[in-house]
Amino acid sequence: MQTAELFKPRTFRIVETDIPEPGPREVLVRVEAVGICGSDTHNFIEGSVGDTPSVYPMVLGHEPAGVVVKTGMGVSGWSAGDRVALEPAVYCHQCEFCLAGRPNICRNIRFFSVPPDPGFFRQFVTLPAENLLRLPAGMSPELATLFEPLAIVLHSLKLASLAPMETAAVFGAGPIGLMTVIMLKLCGASRVFAVEPVEHRRRMALAVGADAAFDPASGEASAAILAETGGRGVDVVFECATKGDSIDQSLKSVRNGGRLVLTGIPVEVHTPFQTHLARRKELVIYNVRRSNRNSEAALKLLAEQRTRFSPLITHVLPMEKIQAAFEMLENYSDGCGKVVLRP
Repeated sequence: MQTAELFKPRTFRIVETDIPEPGPREVLVRVEAVGICGSDTHNFIEGSVGDTPSVYPMVLGHEPAGVVVKTGMGVSGWSAGDRVALEPAVYCHQCEFCLAGRPNICRNIRFFSVPPDPGFFRQFVTLPAENLLRLPAGMSPELATLFEPLAIVLHSLKLASLAPMETAAVFGAGPIGLMTVIMLKLCGASRVFAVEPVEHRRRMALAVGADAAFDPASGEASAAILAETGGRGVDVVFECATKGDSIDQSLKSVRNGGRLVLTGIPVEVHTPFQTHLARRKELVIYNVRRSNRNSEAALKLLAEQRTRFSPLITHVLPMEKIQAAFEMLENYSDGCGKVVLRP
C-alpha cells in the first residue's frame, strides 16, 4: 500500500508499505479521506508541535474516514463495507483521568500520528474496533473528516459555558476558528467577531456567520472589538491562532470577569502573556486538549448542518499531491480553507 512519510521538514515521500493484519479486537480499514490539521502543518514547517519535536520519518494525519475491510477476532457489530469515521486517540480507561471522565488527558494516551503510532496518510490502517464511528447515511468521507476538529470545538464550547445572547470573539479563522464561529451562532451568541490576517479567511468567517472580521495588521484587533462593544469587551474569546500578539489582544478584548479559551497551539515553547491584565480582570482561562467524548455529537451536527460546514472544505486532492497540499497551506494560497487528501 502507499504511505506518505514526512522524512524531514517540508519534505514528504510516498513509500510502499505492507497492508497490516487486524489483531484481536481490531479492524482493518481502507482510508478514503483524511483532513490536514494545523498540527500537521506545524510538523511540516517547524519540525515540532509546540514543545514536542517531530520524529522522522513520521506518518501524519488524524482526521480520517474510510470503509471497513476486515475484522479481527473478538470484533462484533462491524462488517466489511461499513462506512466509518476513525477516532485517532486510544485511551487506557484505567488511569485517574479516564476514570474521572476526562480521557482526553489520559496519562497513557496513544494518538495516531504521534510517534510511535503512525497516522492516517496511508491507504490501510488497523485500529481498535472501539475507535470506529458509523457514518450517518449519505455522508461523504470528505465531510466526515471534519468530525475530529469539530469535536474539539464542541469541547471548547462546553468548557466556555456560553449563555444565549452572549458576545464572543474568535482569533484565527482557520478551520477550527471557522467551526467555532458556526457553533457560536448555532448556540445563540448575539454577536461574533473574527480576527484574521489572511483576507480570504476573513471572507470565509463572514460567510459562515461572523458579524465582523478584523485584520490585525490594520491596527489592534482589541481596539476594534472594544469599539464594537461600547468599551466593555466580549463575554468570551476563543483563541485559535496563538500567533504574534494574539493572546495579549485576546486578553484586552474580553470583558472583566470574562472567559478566555486557548485552543490554538503556538509555535514557541514560551509565549508572552499579560498576567497582570488577566489578574485585574479576574478572567477564567481554559486550555483545550483535543476533545472529550464529543465525536458522535460532531458527526450528528455535520449530518444536520451539512450546508454550513461543507463550504469549509475548499480542496480535495489525491495523496500523491501531499507535498503541494502542505505548501499551499503554508503559503495560504489558492483561497485554501480545509484541505482533504484521498489516499
